[in-house]
Amino acid sequence: MFTDLPEAQLRSYESSQVDPPDFDAFWDATLAESRGFDLALTVAPVDSGLRTIEVFDVSFAGYGGHRVHAWLRLPVGITQPLPALVEFVGYGGGRGHAVEKLFWSSAGFAHLQMDTRGQGSIWSPGDTADPHGSAPSSPGFMTRGIESPETYYYRRVITDAVRAIEAARSLPAIYATRISVLGFSQGGGLALAVAGLVDGLRAVFPFVPFLCDFPRAITITDSDPYREIGRYLAVHRAKATAVQKTLGYFDGVNFARRATAPAWFSTALMDTTCPPSTVFAAFNAYRGEKKIVVWPFNAHEGGQIEDELAALRILTA
Repeated sequence: MFTDLPEAQLRSYESSQVDPPDFDAFWDATLAESRGFDLALTVAPVDSGLRTIEVFDVSFAGYGGHRVHAWLRLPVGITQPLPALVEFVGYGGGRGHAVEKLFWSSAGFAHLQMDTRGQGSIWSPGDTADPHGSAPSSPGFMTRGIESPETYYYRRVITDAVRAIEAARSLPAIYATRISVLGFSQGGGLALAVAGLVDGLRAVFPFVPFLCDFPRAITITDSDPYREIGRYLAVHRAKATAVQKTLGYFDGVNFARRATAPAWFSTALMDTTCPPSTVFAAFNAYRGEKKIVVWPFNAHEGGQIEDELAALRILTA
């Protein structure tokens, strides 16, 4: 059932999220620090058993120089660089198996699928550790180091995502000026963050994106993962101000205000995991050319393959 604002109100809804005054300085310093580590890109062929797709195990230095893994999938027999899709994974999942997610490479694109540090044990396996610990946190990833932007878990993950674009631009198989980013849920939130931090992207596809409009999200849904923050604050009652300050540095709304690449969003009106108002908050703040698809009768699954087929039509038009 519908649990959020009517669609007409969603289209004009604006988040109460504000930019921290040092937002740009924070991210400039964070990325500069990570770029102090050599990218140390490695690419190793995988014996996948596939006949039409080649798979490579890629790794690169992400936040803090930590090794981040990814799959690179290419059509067999390419002779020149290809346009690329860099894909980020949904919450709790990892990059999965080498022979999964063959849609984009089968369509003639280079497909780089980034693993998510510390995740990959809920619904899809991962291979990337998060060497950083944190102060006490609620189960899950949302509250790890949440009392400070310097220690927050998503500082590391978003930095990894930016470095994934830099890795893609370094690969001979990829046409460096024709890279698009895509993701569902957490992956969509990471695509938005990258769009706000990286210039020169061809297109951005944040499908039912997570990590948007924290001030509203943590108060209107009782679904995880946003609910992790509520559970934390129910115990750490005096930490609300510090937590809200931290989240401002990682909110998709603030990244959207800085993003200029063409973007195609999707949202679902029966989604209680990433409520549609939180998605529209980022969409309405998005600075570049933009469109949004609304799925009235879907929950957090959104458009699934319909969203990907629409992205394919856009990129091959």
